[in-house]
Amino acid sequence: MAGLWDILRVSLLVSTGATLLLIPIALLLARLLSRGRGWWKRPLEVLITLPLVLPPTVTGFLLLVLFGRYGPFGRLLAPLGLEVAFTAGGAVLACMVVALPLAVRPLAVAMSQIDPSLPKAARTLGASEWRIFWDITLPLSLRGLVAGVLLAFARSLGEFGATIIVAGNIPGITQTLPLAIYTAVTTGREQSALLLTLVSVGLAVLLVLILARVEGSMLAISAGPIPHTPEETEKTR
Repeated sequence: MAGLWDILRVSLLVSTGATLLLIPIALLLARLLSRGRGWWKRPLEVLITLPLVLPPTVTGFLLLVLFGRYGPFGRLLAPLGLEVAFTAGGAVLACMVVALPLAVRPLAVAMSQIDPSLPKAARTLGASEWRIFWDITLPLSLRGLVAGVLLAFARSLGEFGATIIVAGNIPGITQTLPLAIYTAVTTGREQSALLLTLVSVGLAVLLVLILARVEGSMLAISAGPIPHTPEETEKTR
């Protein structure tokens, strides 16, 4: 089994890479879901939610079929010298797909709660859709974006089933914390498994505390200062 620091390095790199790549995808999909009205909206919702309800091993197998050496996308990537199966890129892809619903859903809810009159008023003033997105949509849905990013990172950090099928369990390359725990248990190294489990629990608790702190801070910012005197109350009107 690879050293603890090596396992942590792989886990953090894979989770961070998957989360960063998910951000633009989540923004696009959340915007489509929050503003879309066509027949395609429900199938898109189902497709996005599927990784949340499917067994991770099923998701991993489907990714292996699609991105394996003889899969349709694998053949397209082969001339470019890119491989997904049993590589660190495969681990990132598996985490991205499994964490996708957790990144999209909070953001879509936040975007759907934005008052439609705000972007409409901006359009009447000549603002472009790009300007409306950056100046209105993104700031007002920032809480959902942060929540989605943290949830996606936490889910990527704990991903097991899809990763082991798509990327394997290669020490120093694709062996993340859950895979290292599995290896330690199956080889009878209970002390190592216990140590890795404690590290995993510690990281999970830390992420939950960060999420609660960030949400509390954003609620305080959105609420604004509370006036305490009649003069202050009059100024806020």
